[in-house]
Amino acid sequence: MSCGVAIIGCGLIGQKRAKALGTARLIACADVVRERAESLARIVPGAVASNDWRATIGRPDVDIVVVATTNDALAEVTTFAVQAGKHVLVEKPAARSVAEIDRVIEAARGRQWQVRVGFNHRYHPALRKARELFDAGALGDMMFVRGRYGHGGRLGYDEEWRADPALSGGGELIDQGVHLIDLSRWLLGDFTIVSGFAHTYFWQMPVDDNAFLLLRTPSDQTAFLHVSCTEWKNLFSLEIYGRDGKLHVEGLGGSYGVERLTHYRMLPEMGPPETTTWEYSRGDESWSLEFAEFLEDIRLGRTPSANLADARAALAVVEEVYRQSGYEFAAQAPRALR
Repeated sequence: MSCGVAIIGCGLIGQKRAKALGTARLIACADVVRERAESLARIVPGAVASNDWRATIGRPDVDIVVVATTNDALAEVTTFAVQAGKHVLVEKPAARSVAEIDRVIEAARGRQWQVRVGFNHRYHPALRKARELFDAGALGDMMFVRGRYGHGGRLGYDEEWRADPALSGGGELIDQGVHLIDLSRWLLGDFTIVSGFAHTYFWQMPVDDNAFLLLRTPSDQTAFLHVSCTEWKNLFSLEIYGRDGKLHVEGLGGSYGVERLTHYRMLPEMGPPETTTWEYSRGDESWSLEFAEFLEDIRLGRTPSANLADARAALAVVEEVYRQSGYEFAAQAPRALR
């Protein structure tokens, strides 16, 4: 399937997306900083760079729009693209608030264009294998999930766009936190009881650098999650507990360490479990796998497995934890998009 792609937002994530288009082709890209767009356009001969994202989306040879902007622009660009008759892959969190994403959902309702949200962690090989074992019933009845995800920031981190609530909609919780929330909900289902605390411990910024969550389903299956940008040594750990065993996903490659999955299978006599470990040392293919599935979504006319409803569910958890913690990011007036 050959589709023309426009990328709006040409920073690090836009560059990752440009290298993971598979059979699709980069036609054009746009960024408020034209030099970034020009740098990205050089990846594909003939690709056109611009600082006019509306004109870029409106090109007749563009079938798919990838939205990789700062969080304040995600909803507006996605809405414009859907109304222009384009399929859209929008990066998480897809909006800064439930109110923003509800406007996107309303704009997309009844249209034939597919909208996928970039929850690429679902496509890491260890997590795909974990889901395969989970679906096969290897864990028995589910009990709870325990997850930790964090990094240590860098010099000047508190002056970057993620530290500005008008641009980001929040701190670490809306950044890496939505990944852990999405993965937990992917395994356990909807959370109807949300408890949590977000706080700024280290960075001199008006958004959270740590968040602690306790999420429960109607049947009391629980996700116990911690996200942090004071981790110092980058960390990813997701433990999935059932009555018959446990799955543990560690690392995401690169600075997060070798990605591996360990299955601890409970024996009838209990005692030490039977243990099997898989290691995945290849580069991060999650971006390519996710986009390939999106192309299939478009070809088949099916709703993407990670969609606006999933992003809304994650944002609802984020907003509730911020409310409980005294943050009011979602209530801030939106910043006009250039």
